[in-house]
Amino acid sequence: MWLEKEKKYLIQLFKRQKILIERGDGCYVYDLDGKKYLDLIAGIASINIGHSDEEFVRRVCEQIGKLTHVSNLFYTIPQIQLAERLNEITGMDKFFFCNSGTEAVEAALKFSRKSTKKKKFLAFTNSFHGRTMGALSVTYKEKFRRPFEPLLQDVEFAKFNDPEDFKKKINKDFSAVILELIQGEAGVYLAEKDFVRTISDLRESYGYLIIFDEVQTGFGRTGKWFAKDHYKVQPDIMTMAKAMGNGIPIGCTAVMEEVAKNMEVGDHASTFGGNPLACTASLAVIDIIEKRNLIKNAEKVGNYLKKKLKELSEDVRGLGLLLGFSVRDAFKVVEKCLEKGLLLNATSETNIRIAPPLCITEKEVDLAINVLKEVLET
Repeated sequence: MWLEKEKKYLIQLFKRQKILIERGDGCYVYDLDGKKYLDLIAGIASINIGHSDEEFVRRVCEQIGKLTHVSNLFYTIPQIQLAERLNEITGMDKFFFCNSGTEAVEAALKFSRKSTKKKKFLAFTNSFHGRTMGALSVTYKEKFRRPFEPLLQDVEFAKFNDPEDFKKKINKDFSAVILELIQGEAGVYLAEKDFVRTISDLRESYGYLIIFDEVQTGFGRTGKWFAKDHYKVQPDIMTMAKAMGNGIPIGCTAVMEEVAKNMEVGDHASTFGGNPLACTASLAVIDIIEKRNLIKNAEKVGNYLKKKLKELSEDVRGLGLLLGFSVRDAFKVVEKCLEKGLLLNATSETNIRIAPPLCITEKEVDLAINVLKEVLET
């Protein structure tokens, strides 16, 4: 009944797995019949502290009973508190709050142009930065782009992980270089440290800004607060979302002071961005990650999971609890795992992405590996 209604009333934009999820608890979700599934997707790397965490629920409910939204016409304490906490964990100076990753990228592009007075952007092959017009313009995949062209005209693409191609493409006309340190949608591919260092080293000579897209890699996902912490490179602008609110919509564009000083009242805005509910949710996420050592757990259990996956696939990639691996028929593997109570995500015909809640245990990894092994051997 519910699936028929979905088809009747919703625009058919998603290819959904055939499960209607009713509730979640920790690393598990349950369908209408009460069947239990181990969740290795976590809302596409969003539910970092786990489903229905008691402290998270309590704090969000308390805020709903107090104040949900007043707009940015007024000051609210949770927004200021969140900006202060983000300064502590990111090393960035100033923050703009929005509602999603793609909105955060849109703001980053606008801030770049305003700050540098230049128009061009350089992105990379296989990049994914969102589906609104600006974010889509710096997204590589033709399938996403073609139906909506013309997009921003001043965008070029260099080869990912190719320093020499980057050197050929870059010049003083570019406002910013936008980079995912781990290309999640492409199949979980890491930027090489020499490649990132080249981008950083040439920044001053050519006068461009560096934008790190950390929408999928933030808040402990990789075994550090942010993927940039593995590379020891500080961007001029950084985008965040997904796990930032553990399912409550919130995004953020963080900038250094040199960018912030060029922005004026009215340059950008968001009605719901940084409302008390979303900011309270994000503050709870940060506190819970810290108190429960979830970043350390992501590193430890992520290494264990990576080791176990390498017994099943020769091509395993990623950091922490953002991992990808190759199989012959990814969509079939996902379908068969679903039948056996395991939720996975295929990013292409041959790539599977794993991004479970950061509270996952080695015991739960073993359960997942047993299912995967059984499916791959059939």
